Amino acid sequence: MLRGEQPQAQHGRQGQGTTLSNHFDVIPADRTWRASPLPGPSVDGPQSAIVTGPAGEEIFCDEHGRVRVRFHWDRYCPGNEDSSCWIRVSQAWAGAGFGHLAIPRVGQEVIVDFLNGDPDQPIIMGRTYHQDNRSPGSLPGTKTQMTLRSKTHKGCGFNELRFEDATDQEQVYLHAQKNMDTEVLNNRTTDVKVDHTETIGNNQKITVGLGQTVTVGKENAAGHDRTITVAHDQTSTTGNDRQVTVGHDDTVTVKNDRKTEITHDRREHVGNDETLVVGNERKMSVKGKQEHTTTGDHISLVKGTKSLEVKGDLAQEISGALGFKVRGDIVLESSGRISLKVGGSFIDIHPGGVDIVGAKINLNGGGSPGDVIKPLSVTEPGEYTLQFHFTDDDDVPYANTKYIAYFADSSQINGVTDAEGFTTTFTTDKEEEIKIRLICN
Repeated sequence: MLRGEQPQAQHGRQGQGTTLSNHFDVIPADRTWRASPLPGPSVDGPQSAIVTGPAGEEIFCDEHGRVRVRFHWDRYCPGNEDSSCWIRVSQAWAGAGFGHLAIPRVGQEVIVDFLNGDPDQPIIMGRTYHQDNRSPGSLPGTKTQMTLRSKTHKGCGFNELRFEDATDQEQVYLHAQKNMDTEVLNNRTTDVKVDHTETIGNNQKITVGLGQTVTVGKENAAGHDRTITVAHDQTSTTGNDRQVTVGHDDTVTVKNDRKTEITHDRREHVGNDETLVVGNERKMSVKGKQEHTTTGDHISLVKGTKSLEVKGDLAQEISGALGFKVRGDIVLESSGRISLKVGGSFIDIHPGGVDIVGAKINLNGGGSPGDVIKPLSVTEPGEYTLQFHFTDDDDVPYANTKYIAYFADSSQINGVTDAEGFTTTFTTDKEEEIKIRLICN
């Protein structure tokens, strides 16, 4: 630094002449001198921008979730995948392989800030709605709702989680545009305080690896019933044992055929009476041995013809008396012989003749025939039941429809079908024709 002074020359003791002073700052010769850097540019505050990407693309990002944007003041920006550098996006939670991730999509408005005001370090801190980028719902009508809604990529669908906070209308709503998968690695508990309704439009499959317990209501409690309605087919497969316990009555109604196939044994125990009514024919085939034990009386009533064919021998042992009462003829035919034996007396009929042997043989010797055993009275089945089901041509039931039931004795009953189109179950003591007339509005 060079400094000089030239004051006005003065005479006398105080006078000074012209002076010149020098000051030097030096650096070692082995160093290169550089001027102090000038202050860099700075951006004051955040700015808004529009996310950009290639033509026809809705989501454009790199492996770090960064996007490109176009600032409103940039008139020369092409608005495509080359609009800016890759800009990081601030997320609600960011961890190593976990956290929250929502990529801003092309066309959305974002808020861009700059770290320490450095224009070379932009970062997206938020997103905002505007006239062309509207929020979910319809504000202010949906102001009580908090919504998390996505958008189908290049489509019109969405997935949504919504919370409704309106008084007395609180709700948690979950919408899956297509599939919904839930994975629980341990236990899952669902507690529904009131009603639970589940509607499945197509098929349902439930696989239980171990046990399953279903409890409906409590004993003697109101509203303890369970109703299962299957519109078409139902298949139930049990890999091991199955036990069914019914505390009261059990009614099974099959509108058409029923087939039961048992590979091994079957045992059925009826503690009291059993009534079997077959409307048409009944066939039973036993390939092995059949045993029938009746501790009380055994009554058999055949209103038509009865035929018995035995391929081998037929043996009957009766501890009491045997009686036959036939209103027609009795014909006994044997290819070998017919024998009647009482004590030491007998009658033997064979192809060679008839042998009568006895200590004494009386012809027209008086006496009287034995008494015929009186047959036991037959009890007809005690109850006949009938139920009607009404549907239209499209199998839509006539639900909650009034009807009149007409009986053979000219009596009638008024009723209303249930939600499935079924009438009440009619019970009579004998076979009877019942006619139903629907009263449709």
